Amino acid sequence: MADHKSAIKRARQNEKRRLRNKSRKTRIKKIVKGVRLAVSEKSKEAALDELNTAKSIIDKAAKKGVIHNKTASRKISRLSRLINTISA
Repeated sequence: MADHKSAIKRARQNEKRRLRNKSRKTRIKKIVKGVRLAVSEKSKEAALDELNTAKSIIDKAAKKGVIHNKTASRKISRLSRLINTISA
């Protein structure tokens, strides 16, 4: 465990950040799962709505540094490509 005052504070900050990042990553996983579920039900309108929400959440996570920018782009791209496989 940290001994110095500054190290103790840093440990507290790191724990807060870890929990915040964990929550954001979990949120990304849930929304991606929701998009995939909508695609499996062949519901293009619902899938597009879910995709817009997913884009927003994923982009915010990338902006905050929770995930890398290219990881965010890759996730969004793969979800978009998946939705395009649904026949209108």
